[in-house]
Amino acid sequence: MKECGIMKNNNSIKAVVAVGIGAALFFVLGRFVAIPSPVPNTNISLQYAVLALLAAMYGPVAGGLIGFIGHALIDLSWGGIPWWSWVITSAFVGVVVGLFTKKLHVEEGDFNKKKVGVFALANVIANMIGWIVVAPVLDILIYAEPVKKVFAQGVFAGISNSVTAVVVGGLLVLAYTKTIAKKGSLDKE
Repeated sequence: MKECGIMKNNNSIKAVVAVGIGAALFFVLGRFVAIPSPVPNTNISLQYAVLALLAAMYGPVAGGLIGFIGHALIDLSWGGIPWWSWVITSAFVGVVVGLFTKKLHVEEGDFNKKKVGVFALANVIANMIGWIVVAPVLDILIYAEPVKKVFAQGVFAGISNSVTAVVVGGLLVLAYTKTIAKKGSLDKE
């Protein structure tokens, strides 16, 4: 019985560390590796690949916190206040991807075609709803931003973040799962 509590505590510690490292990676990638796009105030963002990986590994709470903290730090680093509609959307994406993918058990080292499909679908749904619905609606409600502008930004962000999360994030998950010995794969001597 005591061993179960230790394992749970160990997983909690891992999740807290993952949030810290994930938020830091999200910040660094978003702040220093952002690729400019033709849409004003919108970049091609590689940090959503890291968010996809860590949300798949640690679940919706960690995913939400990584997106929220990481995006808030990016905005603060530019010398202003966070753009809350987009910070909330990054958290939303992390939560949704974490909810969809927590049953994939990528930590077991198996990332087969079916799991790749679920991972891709989770990221596309999270990013499309987040950036084409949540972010623009919040931009309009919180900041009274022009409707055409925020939906143009949202569509571009939804598509580019989906591609980044699925392709680069999928490669990260695949690389991670290749480092794990599968159950029953070791021979007894």
